[in-house]
Amino acid sequence: MNLYLRIFYPSFLLFLVLALSSPLARAQETNAPAAPEPTLHPALFLIGDSIMKTGTPPGDHGPYGMGYEIAPLFDPAKIHVYNEGAGGRSSRSYIAEGFWAKNLACMQPGDFVIIMFGHNDAKNSDNYPDRTTINAGGDETVVVGVGNKAETIHTYGWYLRQYVKDVQAKGATVILCSPVPRNTWIDGKIKRGFDGYAQLAADAAKTSGALFIDLNTLAANHYDALGQEQAAKCFADNQHTTRAGAKINAQSVIEGLKQLKDCPLASDLAPAIP
Repeated sequence: MNLYLRIFYPSFLLFLVLALSSPLARAQETNAPAAPEPTLHPALFLIGDSIMKTGTPPGDHGPYGMGYEIAPLFDPAKIHVYNEGAGGRSSRSYIAEGFWAKNLACMQPGDFVIIMFGHNDAKNSDNYPDRTTINAGGDETVVVGVGNKAETIHTYGWYLRQYVKDVQAKGATVILCSPVPRNTWIDGKIKRGFDGYAQLAADAAKTSGALFIDLNTLAANHYDALGQEQAAKCFADNQHTTRAGAKINAQSVIEGLKQLKDCPLASDLAPAIP
C-alpha cells in the first residue's frame, strides 16, 4: 500500500495542478485588457473637448457631444470616423496630457482632422490652471511654477498652429473650427465671437495654411433662427449641448465643410446627405 501511494500520489498532484491551472490561465486571458483596435484608413479624427465628445449614445439625457452626430454623416465605406474628444481639456491640456500624441501616432497621409477647442481655454476656466491658455494668437508666453515644476504657457493661437504643424507633417489634412456659441443671449441674439476665440481660430488657420470653418457663426445662425426659447432645448447648461444641440452643431460642421474649396472630405459624406 505504501508503495502504491508513493507512486499514485505524485501523479495525482500533477494531474490536479494541470487541471486547475488550465481554467485559471483561460480566466487570466479573458480578463486581460483587449488590445486596441487598429486605426482604419482613410480616417477622420474629431479632436476637441466635451463639446465634441461627452455623454453616451443615444444621448437621450444630459450633455451630448457633436462628434457622435458628425460620425453618421459620413459614408463608412469611404472614411472611418474617430471621435477623440476629451472632456475638460483645452488646446493646451489635450497636448500636455498625451491625448494628442496618441492620435498623432495613428495618423497617415490622406487622413483628415477636424479640431475645435476654446470652451476650456476661455476665462471661465481660470480656476483650472492646467487648462488655461493666453487669450491671444501670437508667440507670447508666460511661465508658471518654479524649478522643475515650471511650465511655459502659450497662446490659444500658438497651440492651434502647433496642431496644424503636426498634422501637416503627417501628410494629413487639418480643418480648424471656431468654437460653437454658448447659451448666452443679448437682445434676442445668441452671443457670437466667443470672447475673441472665434477670430483667433480664424487667424491661426490663415497663418498656418489650415482649412477653416467658422462654426461659431454657422451654429449661431441656426440658434438665432430657432429663437432663445426653442434654442434653450438645445443646451444642457450654459455651455454643453443636448442631443438636439449636438445635431445642430454637427450639421453646421457639414455646412461649413461643403463651403470649403478643394476639400476632398466633402466627397466622403453619406449618400443621404445632400
